[in-house]
Amino acid sequence: MSSASLLPTEVALDERDGRYLRKAIGWSHAGRRRGNRPFGAVIVSEDNRVLTEDYCNSGETGDVTGHAETNAIRKLAGLGLGREVLAKATLYSSAEPCVMCAGAIFWSGIGRVVFGIDAERLREFRGERSDQRDAELSCRDVFRASPHAIDCLGPALIDEAGAAHVGAWKAA
Repeated sequence: MSSASLLPTEVALDERDGRYLRKAIGWSHAGRRRGNRPFGAVIVSEDNRVLTEDYCNSGETGDVTGHAETNAIRKLAGLGLGREVLAKATLYSSAEPCVMCAGAIFWSGIGRVVFGIDAERLREFRGERSDQRDAELSCRDVFRASPHAIDCLGPALIDEAGAAHVGAWKAA
């Protein structure tokens, strides 16, 4: 059995989810142009208001926690939103959230996640360098451990989400 057959199946998105996931993918390209790892995130309320959006800025800042999802979640703090608003919000991420970001999503109370490229395909871009490896635990594993529901949809728009990663990682 080839490794390609073990990869997660791409899911179809409705117009709303496709629009906001493409916005997150746009942020991944913006972050890469600034010398960062190519990741973007957008948080949208149930009534389609973009609450926050950001990109990974760890290359610029040297902050290893400066992932797109955590940066977007940090911006929520100043908005004075109640937990009921966040429980109905969706975080769109250009890539499957890592363990740290999944934990931040859990602690924020955000109730839904839609992501682009999955961690397995992303590992193919990263190669085997130890400084590019991640904890091989799915965001879904983190979300399943949550006492409150966190719906998760992905991978989606895999080719579009993966485009920002082409040539962005050091060879193994």
